[in-house]
Amino acid sequence: MNEIIMEIFKKERTIDTTKNLPDLINAFSQYLTDNKWRVQSNVQADKAILQAQKFGILRGLVAADRALTFLFTSEGSQVKVQVGVGKLLGDIAVTAIEVILLSEIFIVVDVPEIAWSDHVEKELLDELQNIATQQ
Repeated sequence: MNEIIMEIFKKERTIDTTKNLPDLINAFSQYLTDNKWRVQSNVQADKAILQAQKFGILRGLVAADRALTFLFTSEGSQVKVQVGVGKLLGDIAVTAIEVILLSEIFIVVDVPEIAWSDHVEKELLDELQNIATQQ
C-alpha cells in the first residue's frame, strides 16, 4: 500500500543506458527545452538534479514556485531517476546537490495537480527511457 501511495506522489525508475550522466541530462534537457519547458540542472559526478517548469501548466495548476523535479543517481550502466513535484529552486547551479538529495523536496498537492503531474511524469520518464537507449 505504501508503494502505491509513494508512486502517486513520487515516481522512481531505474534506466539502463550506455550514456554518461552529463550526456543523458543534456539530451533530456534539450528535449524538454524543445517542448517549451524551462529547465535548470546541476550535474555532479554520479548525481544530478533537473527541474522543469512549463509556463501556463504547472504555474496555473500548482503554485508558481513548483516544478517537476528529477533526481538522478548514476549506478554504473544504470541511472536511478526519481521524479515528483517540488519547490522551484531559485538558482540550482549554486545549490549544493548533497543538500538537495538529503532533504525531502517532494510535496503533496491537490487532486487535479496530482492527476496532471502523474500523467506528465509518466510521459517524461518514458521519453527519458527512449533518450537513454538511443545511440
